[in-house]
Amino acid sequence: MSLQSVRAFFAERAPDIEILEATTSTATVALAAAAHGVEPARIAKTLSLRLNGDVILIVMGGEARLDNRKYKDRFAAKATMLDAAEVLEATSHPVGGVCPFGLPRPLRVYADVSLRRFDVVVPAAGDTHHALRIAPDRLVELAGAEWIDVAQAPAEAA
Repeated sequence: MSLQSVRAFFAERAPDIEILEATTSTATVALAAAAHGVEPARIAKTLSLRLNGDVILIVMGGEARLDNRKYKDRFAAKATMLDAAEVLEATSHPVGGVCPFGLPRPLRVYADVSLRRFDVVVPAAGDTHHALRIAPDRLVELAGAEWIDVAQAPAEAA
């Protein structure tokens, strides 16, 4: 149902955006970058976390890493990742295909500023073989996301 819910989301809200199918798995940043011919940093990975009992999603650049101090300063809580079963339950998307579109219920979505340096990013589209190309500001608009800064600076991530 996940890919179908993402297709339905875009058919209704942004029919101009094409969902791309890869012939190989795109379940990791490296695989997705290779399959879509982009640098890994352009892959818009979606992290699923629990915050004060609620599920939140954070979309960030493929090479970005969550900075625990920035996260704690922003949310006044420790970052707690969901396990694969919880991710599927909350988003209807399997790990490796998670995106902030076509969700079974509204979730708070955040986009890290690590995406802003690109004109186009490539998030998954609900499964491990589909993705789309989208401008970061349009991703934020369609996902109802809020910009935040919770990624490590590039030098810190190395």
